[in-house]
Amino acid sequence: MADDDDDTHFGFRAVAAGQKAGLVHGVFTRVANRYDLMNDLMSAGVHRLWKDAMLDWLAPRQGQRLLDVAGGTGDIAFRFLRRAPGATATVLDMTESMLTEGQRRAEAESLAGRLNWVVGDAMSLPFPDAAFDVYTISFGIRNVTRIEAALSEAFRVLRPGGRLMVLEFSQLPVPALQWLYDRYSFNVIPAMGQVVANDRDSYQYLVESIRRFPDQEAFAAMIRAAGFGQVKYRNLSMGIAALHSGWKL
Repeated sequence: MADDDDDTHFGFRAVAAGQKAGLVHGVFTRVANRYDLMNDLMSAGVHRLWKDAMLDWLAPRQGQRLLDVAGGTGDIAFRFLRRAPGATATVLDMTESMLTEGQRRAEAESLAGRLNWVVGDAMSLPFPDAAFDVYTISFGIRNVTRIEAALSEAFRVLRPGGRLMVLEFSQLPVPALQWLYDRYSFNVIPAMGQVVANDRDSYQYLVESIRRFPDQEAFAAMIRAAGFGQVKYRNLSMGIAALHSGWKL
């Protein structure tokens, strides 16, 4: 485990490991009330198709217990519960204001009996061993200070036979396409964040954090190192995002 004085990164900036969680918390506190709108604008709504692809691969079943980490406004949990009416879900996020935005959504009221909201840290989950059947994290693991610790915690809280599913921005395998995507990301997204959310810096960080995240093969290797088996990934939109799946065997 990294010491608080060890260096990590916050976007392209080196910071002490003990500072990163607070910096990330600040980002998502500032953008919480525009988070869903900005997701639609930044991806032209394609993030909804990626999340549908995630749920298609997960194939939620009746009675399953979902833990959605960095679940923020509840998007994945709502989709999961709609597909499996007998399932339950817990949404965990380090930023209370993100959870508050999720609870304000119309779906939250209709699903309240099967949905829990918990403030917590992906690297130290406040749940017992083998408490969940499915663990999901969408566009959140790249913001964790120690990714290895978060994957270890995911393995711990899943029951034997449980499944991990990660949706995260990734790397395009074609350099020319990556160059075009970089131009869009660095020139358009921060400017859009300034106009829509009055916060350029937070969206500059989000763009930079994508570039610091391991590529598909490297992240798959990290999942295997955490103990998961049958690790596979699928590229979405040619690799702009990727789904990673693993099982606790």
